[in-house]
Formats: sequence, structure tokens, C-alpha cells
Amino acid sequence: MYVYGASGHGRVIIDMIDSYAQIDGVFDDDPAKKEVLGYPVLGPVPPDFEFSSELFIAIGDNRVRKGIRERLHTRATFATILHESAILSKRAHLEPGTVVMEGAIVKVGCMLGEQVIVNTGASIDHDCHIGDYVHVAPQATLCGGIELGVDSLIGANAIILPGIKIGAWCTIGAGSIVHQDVPDHSTWIGNRLQSAR
Repeated sequence: MYVYGASGHGRVIIDMIDSYAQIDGVFDDDPAKKEVLGYPVLGPVPPDFEFSSELFIAIGDNRVRKGIRERLHTRATFATILHESAILSKRAHLEPGTVVMEGAIVKVGCMLGEQVIVNTGASIDHDCHIGDYVHVAPQATLCGGIELGVDSLIGANAIILPGIKIGAWCTIGAGSIVHQDVPDHSTWIGNRLQSAR
């Protein structure tokens, strides 16, 4: 497997997989990064590079992850990672490039799009639909029947109540309780909408 990203999220992914997966190379666009967890950083992906195994984009920023995926999708297939301590229903579906981290739970009927991060200890209950490039931060709780639009970020320890729809490109602040639908391009902090574009 190749890993794209040698910063914080990249280190987390390498730490999760290097006990069972061969890491064929680590890429990063930052020329100052030369090594990560004992692996050499190869720099940016060369324009003519041919991937001999799957690629995982280990970038926490949703928009950056999306840009890399769009640039490389014709040249690479994307790995999906499920930590051994995570609980994934056999009736849930994950698209390529998604990671479900330590202690996270994804229940029956859930559909997770491409390049989704379900971070440490997050809980996604039944029949949730998660758009591409979403990040569900540590310990966030999504109750049943929730819809999350593309590129949205659900902050650590946030709670989304059942049946809520959160639009695309939204940010839900850490520790928030979301009790009503949130329109596209919005920020929700605490128990109320802060801004919408």
C-alpha cells in the first residue's frame, strides 16, 4: 500500500497499518518531510508514477484530500482501512478510501461515501448516509437516520440527533448538539446555527 501524507493523520494511518500491510512508499508535497515513523518520504507523486498497489490518502483536511483524489483517481485505486477494534455491521457499506479507526462503530444500513474519516471512538448509528470527503472526529455520535453532505466536518464529541440532515461543506463544532437540519455551507456551534452562506 502507498500512503499519501506524512503529517499527523499520515502518522496515525501508518501506525494503524504497518503491522499487517506492506507500505510501498510514502508521499508528501512538503519538501521538508524526509522521514515518517522510519519510512522515507518520497516527495510528491511524480507525474508518470505507476502505482503497483493501492493508495490511501492520509490527509485530514477534507478539501485537500478531495483535490488529491481527483488528481490521482485515473492512476490509482484507493484502499479502505478498518481497524481491528472497530465495529462495522456486515450490512453497512464503505466506499473506497474510507477509514474507520480504533473503537469506532458503524451500524446496520449505513452508507459511507469515498474518502470518509470515521475517527477514534466515533459512533454512527443505523441508516446514516455519509457523503464523500466527510470527517467524523473522535467521539462524535451520529444517531440513526442522519444524512451528512459532502465535505462536512463533525467536531469531536458532537452529537447529531436522529433524522437530522446536515448539508454539504458544513462545520459542526466540537461538543455541539445538533437538533435541527443544517443548510449547506453552514457552521453550527453549541446548540445553534452560527452562520450560513
